[in-house]
Amino acid sequence: MTINQQIDELIKKNDIVLFMKGNKNFPQCGFSGRAIQILKTCGVSFIDINVLEDPEIREGIKQYSNWPTVPQLYIKGEFIGGSDIMYEMFQSGELLQLLKDKNIINN
Repeated sequence: MTINQQIDELIKKNDIVLFMKGNKNFPQCGFSGRAIQILKTCGVSFIDINVLEDPEIREGIKQYSNWPTVPQLYIKGEFIGGSDIMYEMFQSGELLQLLKDKNIINN
C-alpha cells in the first residue's frame, strides 16, 4: 500500500482526522495545540495522527492535500485546512455549522 493509499484510508474511515505534530494529549507545536483546543471546544471526537512519528506520513500528507504545513484537518473526507483556517471558521461559527451539516454533532 502506498503512503497516499494509507492516508486516503485513514481519512475515509474516520469522520474527523487531524494530522498534527504530537498528539491530542501532548501537542508539540502551538498550531497543533490550537487545533486540538478548537476541536475539544466543539465537543467532537477525532483521530490524531502524529506526523513526527512517521516521516513518510509527514511528507505524504503535504503532497496528498497540496498544503505545505501541518496541522491538517479532514472532516468526512474533506480537507478543511490548517489551524488558522480552523480558527477563523470556529470564530465565525462556520466550523460548528459544518459539523452539524455533516451530522457529526446535533443542533
